[in-house]
Amino acid sequence: MASEIPSGAVTPANERLSRPLDSIDIPHKAIKKICCIGAGYVGGPTCAVIAYRSPNVIVTIVDLNQARIDAWNSDNLPIYEPGLEEVVKAVRGKNLFFTTDVDTSIKEADLIFVSVNTPTKKSGVGKGYAADLGWVESATRHIAKVATSDKIVVEKSTVPCRTAQSMRKILDANGKPGARFDILSNPEFLAEGTAIRDLLAPDRVLIGSLDTPDGRAAAASLADVYANWVPRKQVITMNLWSSELSKLAANALLAQRISSINALSAICEATGADVDEVSYAVGLDSRIGPKFLKASVGFGGSCFQKDILNLVYLSESLHLPDVAEYWRQVVEMNESQKRRFTQRVISNLFNTLTGKRLAVLGFAFKKDTGDTRESAAITLIKYFRQEQAKIALYDPKVEEAQIWYDLAEPGVPDDLAAVKKQVTICPSAYAAAEGADAVIICTEWDEFRDTQLDYEKIYATMNKPAFIFDGRLILNQKKLEAIGFKVETIGRSRIADSYE
Repeated sequence: MASEIPSGAVTPANERLSRPLDSIDIPHKAIKKICCIGAGYVGGPTCAVIAYRSPNVIVTIVDLNQARIDAWNSDNLPIYEPGLEEVVKAVRGKNLFFTTDVDTSIKEADLIFVSVNTPTKKSGVGKGYAADLGWVESATRHIAKVATSDKIVVEKSTVPCRTAQSMRKILDANGKPGARFDILSNPEFLAEGTAIRDLLAPDRVLIGSLDTPDGRAAAASLADVYANWVPRKQVITMNLWSSELSKLAANALLAQRISSINALSAICEATGADVDEVSYAVGLDSRIGPKFLKASVGFGGSCFQKDILNLVYLSESLHLPDVAEYWRQVVEMNESQKRRFTQRVISNLFNTLTGKRLAVLGFAFKKDTGDTRESAAITLIKYFRQEQAKIALYDPKVEEAQIWYDLAEPGVPDDLAAVKKQVTICPSAYAAAEGADAVIICTEWDEFRDTQLDYEKIYATMNKPAFIFDGRLILNQKKLEAIGFKVETIGRSRIADSYE
């Protein structure tokens, strides 16, 4: 791939820990037009920031879902993410465009991000563990069908190891004469709720390529795009397989920390230790650090569970059963935490939830996002429904249609009607708590903190004894107990102040 920019487009060997390259400076193509296939949680914010920080690059985000594209072109974006609206509105119509015209965008692009959904398979070989790569293959085949010139194709979706190899085979077998393709892996490391901040100031950018002149040139071209705002030493180049595995490994290790502190929270509740104090003490060790040591009712989101299950499946495929079982336990601990929390609610409410009103505050999997994928609230509400409870639910950002979709069993006729008999969506936390036997904090939205909500007002409207179950460690337990609440908190026990 010839071009005019022989700059240091990959991280110098003495500043990087990934594999060394034979050539640090290599001729490569300047990227002028980017197409992103997929206008979801990854593609939308990522390419919006690329356009925002790269005014000389035309970025077009494409999706077959007309309603989603219309939303991106409106004042009501389809994704809630702090800072996203400001970024999109600053560059939309200038060098950032949203369209359903996939073919034209592919033809005109120098570089194409494949940022489509890769859910866990629900049937067939690998059911419940392996990633469903149907959308990735479909997008790859469409690129091969439409492209009439050389393209750099970048896998941006979270994928299993060696997916790039499959994409390359499809492109090589189906591409038009005169059109050649280079494959790169460029995994995302975004945390929902801080995605824009993560994109503007990333810890690192990984670019995986083949260790060939063409592969290194393609990596250099993409590195130049990120270099518009990311320091060169933070753009790490490596081989394709290392890049793919690094994404799975990062999420697995983060989830492992959460499951570890949640396992310790059970011991804290049984002994009178305080999990916040334990995590603080442990986090002061510079070898460990404080991040992701916050106990909770369980982790959620689109990546953690899916990526760990992918790692389990990969380990089993490589005939490494002990490795597979190790990672499987991280997920099992997460599910165990939800079951344990549910049982704590039941036992405190006199061993029955039948007919009782539970005010569930929060449905998103974490604060500052409207994403509900693998949210702990979904699992808890299903458990509460099985116990014949009445659920009053409030979340400040999740759309009502999304809540009904998540709570209804797919493919089960009339299940939504059954859900609506037990679940009520409320306009505020106060409305949800009115007449409730218990308030259950499932998402750590700031507005649920006792510095924001008037818990004296809430207490006055609840049945007595009034319980609060803090699944996110955001409340001042002593303050609420002084009001009159019976407070149960993850990782804390009522015997905490007793030496009996």
